Amino acid sequence: MTQVSSVPVCEEGFVDAEGARVYYAHAGSGRPALLIHGLVGSSANWRNNIAALAEQASVYAIDLVNMGKSQRVGGLDPGLGATARRIGLVMDALGLAAADIVAHSHGGAVALMFAALHPERVRRLILFAPANPYCRCSDPIMRLYSSPWGAYLAMLLPYVPTPVQRIALGQIFGGTDRVVDSCLREVVDGLRKPGTLPHVLGIVRGWAAERAKLKIALRRIRRIPTLLVWGDQDCTVSLSSAVKLQRKLRGSELIVLAGGGHAVFEETPHEANGIMLRWLGRDRLSTAEPRDKRRNRPAVGRARRTAALGGLSPGI
Repeated sequence: MTQVSSVPVCEEGFVDAEGARVYYAHAGSGRPALLIHGLVGSSANWRNNIAALAEQASVYAIDLVNMGKSQRVGGLDPGLGATARRIGLVMDALGLAAADIVAHSHGGAVALMFAALHPERVRRLILFAPANPYCRCSDPIMRLYSSPWGAYLAMLLPYVPTPVQRIALGQIFGGTDRVVDSCLREVVDGLRKPGTLPHVLGIVRGWAAERAKLKIALRRIRRIPTLLVWGDQDCTVSLSSAVKLQRKLRGSELIVLAGGGHAVFEETPHEANGIMLRWLGRDRLSTAEPRDKRRNRPAVGRARRTAALGGLSPGI
């Protein structure tokens, strides 16, 4: 993974969402941009992106409840709708009527559900390999961790030898050589915090039902300008599902980065930052191309031409 030096975050704090303290990091000024991490992730995942985005936006990177530095609350509803509701409360507490939303993996599914429930609060979406209704490649691992034995295995994973953890994380990043030590430590530390794993397992056990709800919800966000960014070596959320999702979201474009894994914004931050800044800098009215002009364009072909722009799994 490419290392990028970043400037210190200007502000850190907590806001309340349904009685839980939610951590945020803030930098920059201008139009608000809200960053949502993936499963078993945190706001720290965006460390190499915040400074670049803050040159053009007022950036807020949050830790979802029961993850990162946010408060652990037992028995909290882990569903997409409930999580999206808490996103709205966080935005209210931060004084954000609307924002551009950047999200990864399971956080991308949360962002899609939030956009379906509150389209007036979402200007644009940038989604890095969002969990979606058309991906089934993670079903076996989901079924495993939904079982009693799988839950027991999940409790052991944060304490297995570091080389084993690195191999597991390397499957996400497209190779063990891309796994930065600090990222590995953050994932392990987060999983070791009491209250994190039960919440994560709740998300996993309910994913089949939540996926069905999300499929229906997608009908309400077809025209929100959306950029989908995928690595062609993503083993967690399949590229084939990206093509299907892009066809459903009428205001969307798909960029595929050659050699990228599941978290290209961390793996190749320079390329990802450039892509995000160009997208956010566009005029909104020119983003959603009329459907009749796109109908005959093969989605994969367009995505691979665009790839020249950039050259239980953590982050699901």
